[in-house]
Amino acid sequence: MAKSSKSKDGKSGKSGKGGKTAKEPTAPTAVTLADGDRLGPLLRVPQGEVDLTRFDPRATPGFAGSKTDAPAAIAALSPELGELQERLFAAGRAEPERARRILLVLQGMDTSGKGGVLRHVIGLMDPQGTSIKAFKAPTEEELQHHFLWRIERELPQPGMIGIFDRSQYEDVLVARVNQLVPEHVWSARYDEINSWEADLVTSGTVVIKCFLHLSKDEQKARLAERLEDPTKYWKYNPGDLDARARWDDYTTAYTDALHYCNPDTAPWYVIPADRKWYRNWAITRLLIEHLRELDLGWPAADFDVAEEQRRLAAS
Repeated sequence: MAKSSKSKDGKSGKSGKGGKTAKEPTAPTAVTLADGDRLGPLLRVPQGEVDLTRFDPRATPGFAGSKTDAPAAIAALSPELGELQERLFAAGRAEPERARRILLVLQGMDTSGKGGVLRHVIGLMDPQGTSIKAFKAPTEEELQHHFLWRIERELPQPGMIGIFDRSQYEDVLVARVNQLVPEHVWSARYDEINSWEADLVTSGTVVIKCFLHLSKDEQKARLAERLEDPTKYWKYNPGDLDARARWDDYTTAYTDALHYCNPDTAPWYVIPADRKWYRNWAITRLLIEHLRELDLGWPAADFDVAEEQRRLAAS
């Protein structure tokens, strides 16, 4: 990988310019996955220096089909995702002190599709087993606390899948780009985040961090679509153009977040996000793969099944 934009001592360097790939369809970068193959290794950010320009936001790793094939592919994954989530939820109800939990972190530039993932992927699961938190600008109360205080309060309970629409990483992204805190403050947060995530993993939380990688051209097209359609005006935020004007600064900030906070226990995955259908399929597949690794069974009955069958028959 190419060099990151900032050294660990906080000194800024030359930033890469990402998101300028062509919009024409490209050939898949890998064959369709076999049943025993995993998508995660294809999407995982390698450890070491990171260069986002080397990740194609229109690529479709692990998927050799096209947009027309995607609905059937996602539908085929839905039953397994639903059952695995139910097993996790059942474990949380039966043995909360031992049950695992999953935290799915969604980060990306405006219009990269965090809301779309919530509708099309998380919508495949039973809502009683999920919790969703969209983090906005900190409130006055939240600013009085450590930056992780508000994040800690929203963590998923045992047996739950929690989804963060933006996350603790806003404090090394927005806070950095907009100079909300001094450099020595935000640069120290990488280690704080790593330590905090390590504690989460040790205590039984599976952390899945997804960077929705969108090109600058595709963002422009999506913003234009919102401005052309009155039914989508509510989605448009004039502030999105202010953030877009700082595209290179955000690319640098994301590059460093992916570089400095990418341990084996809580790695980053780059999700090509120019193709909405691929983004949704990939995150669905990632969730299934992590749930499979938990090797979840069904909780055993804590009552006499035969006796309850006898009582029911007699009722």
